[in-house]
Amino acid sequence: MTTRALSGQWFKSSHSGDGEACVEVAWLGVGRVGIRDSKNPTGPALIVTAGEWRMFTMAVLEGKFDRIR
Repeated sequence: MTTRALSGQWFKSSHSGDGEACVEVAWLGVGRVGIRDSKNPTGPALIVTAGEWRMFTMAVLEGKFDRIR
């Protein structure tokens, strides 16, 4: 995928504060969502469909990835 295809408004959660280890997300259009490491904005990005992103965020909200401590 070209750099141009990854252009979009990248953002990270307001809960990340000044943290350096953050994930950034961008709506790339045509039903695609980009996910990348904020420390390496020119590095690789994971591209998923909007449906895949929605299923992932729903699973997070439902606690499906919570660890038992």
